Amino acid sequence: MLFFLEYRGELAALSAALIWAIASLIYVDLGKQMSPLLLNFAKNGVAIALILLTLLFQGNFSSQIGGFNLGLLLLSGAIGIGFGDTAFLESLNCVGARRSLLMESLAPPLAAVLASVFLAEQLSLQAWLGIFLTVAGVSWVIAERAPDQVHQMKPLRGVGFGLLAALGQASGAVLSRAALAETSVSPLWSTLIRLLAGMAVLSILILQRRSVWAGFQAVRSPQFLRILIGTSFAGTYLAIWLQQTALKYTAAGIAQALTATSPLFIIPLAIALGERVSWRSVVGILIAICGIWLLLDFG
Repeated sequence: MLFFLEYRGELAALSAALIWAIASLIYVDLGKQMSPLLLNFAKNGVAIALILLTLLFQGNFSSQIGGFNLGLLLLSGAIGIGFGDTAFLESLNCVGARRSLLMESLAPPLAAVLASVFLAEQLSLQAWLGIFLTVAGVSWVIAERAPDQVHQMKPLRGVGFGLLAALGQASGAVLSRAALAETSVSPLWSTLIRLLAGMAVLSILILQRRSVWAGFQAVRSPQFLRILIGTSFAGTYLAIWLQQTALKYTAAGIAQALTATSPLFIIPLAIALGERVSWRSVVGILIAICGIWLLLDFG
């Protein structure tokens, strides 16, 4: 029990990575029927409804957060969810899950650098080595040549949006860390605040494109709606809640590095389904595990 309390931030980040790995694969299929902008709007709307129900069930009606930290969380949600997640979903459509997740691997070192500059959050040499090994292992696995289920490959567009997504995720994480580290606000409330800010940005973007509303026709399909709600519950409601928990209880660079391990969880699933896994993937997993071990041993 002491271990779980001591490393609750790191364990929350790994749990978020597992959930996001599965959700990313599903979003590739959903993205064939709905634009990234609308898909992001829809999944966040479902997640907000679930969080409000949870807070109502808990009787937790007070966020206990000051105006400055509230502003940081709102800005974090606008950048990380409103722009970052939309960019990631667009990248998924253009270059597939593996390549999009490869560019997301840039988020941990970016978050560590930004936290060092703006939050004076200094990491030890061991922590930096852990981040490097984790990112290197993930990159080694997902850079392997493998077929992606992409309707029409658009490499330049995909890379551009992937880089924007990584920057959005890193910036959002650092802003969240700045707010959460100094307040007693719960990760669930911070998740709700960030999602509402992201939805505000998405609403503005959608209202500027009247023709985009036609894309909502996909939700008329009961099967699409069921998959969307289920994936939003896991990939947005749970995953972002866990991410906020990680950012509250551990350094931004460490939280982002562990969250970026999501591609590694695909390997055991592939083995369980009878797929062949290359030695390259095994080596990448071992490298990333060494990095995770260093991060869990940090402090």
